[in-house]
Amino acid sequence: MARIAGVDLPRNKKMGIALTYLYGIGPVTSLRVLSKANISPDKRTDDLGEDEVARIRDVLESAYKVEGDLRREVALNIKRLMDLGCYRGLRHRKGLPARGQRTHTNARTRKGPRKAVARKAAAPTK
Repeated sequence: MARIAGVDLPRNKKMGIALTYLYGIGPVTSLRVLSKANISPDKRTDDLGEDEVARIRDVLESAYKVEGDLRREVALNIKRLMDLGCYRGLRHRKGLPARGQRTHTNARTRKGPRKAVARKAAAPTK
């Protein structure tokens, strides 16, 4: 099993897909990394040799930020916005969408589950 950047790549998947399991690597970046390392995207994870895994590691370390470094950088960027007190930082602090989405309906991913609202009982009618 190939282990790159602290992540075990899934067994028996094509390398073009398997590299996307790393945080910060999408399908296009995965193909770029494999072309720089001279590895076919159709090659399976189980068929990789140690030298091929080392070539992929070298390309990732030299040209890309992935996993822990990238997560840390994103977290620091969000913290910087919150410390500045800018609009986006305030939205992050309140746990609301930061990119202009509506919140009257939807936005449940950011806002969390609905909170129950107590309703007044209707007055009896005659």
